[in-house]
This record gives sequence, structure tokens and C-alpha cells, in this order.
Amino acid sequence: MPTAFVLIKTKAGLEEKALRKILEIEGVKEAYIVLGTYDIVAKLSVENLENLQEIVSQKIRRSIEEIEETMTMLVIQGASK
Repeated sequence: MPTAFVLIKTKAGLEEKALRKILEIEGVKEAYIVLGTYDIVAKLSVENLENLQEIVSQKIRRSIEEIEETMTMLVIQGASK
């Protein structure tokens, strides 16, 4: 199952509203409001890369009007403590 992190910039002051909408999307496992260049980091776990593309392009970028920009980082190797 592919895993990806999506870094999200929102319109000013709309981070919480965008976060609530992001958490409703199937495939989104976690999402956090963060400080820095991006406003939200979302962790996605999906069945295949086609699902990832659909979620990011259709359900996040085009459906949530509070979002201005995204950057998707596909996990190629993981480790945990």
C-alpha cells in the first residue's frame, strides 16, 4: 500500500476549516496543522498510485476551496522506532 505525505498551503486563517475537510477524505490517516512554509501535513495510505493521484488532485486540490497549493511526497522506504 503506497504511503504519501501531502504538504498543504491554505488561505490565511482557514487552516482549521481545511483540516476538518481533509480528515473526512478516505485514505487520509492523519493530518496536522503545522508551522512553517506549509500549513497542514496529511498522511495518506492508499491501495495504489492511481488512488493517490485521484485523492490528491480531485478530493484535496479541486474540492477544498481553502487550499492554495500542495506538494506530495511519496514514501519509498520507512522506518519506525
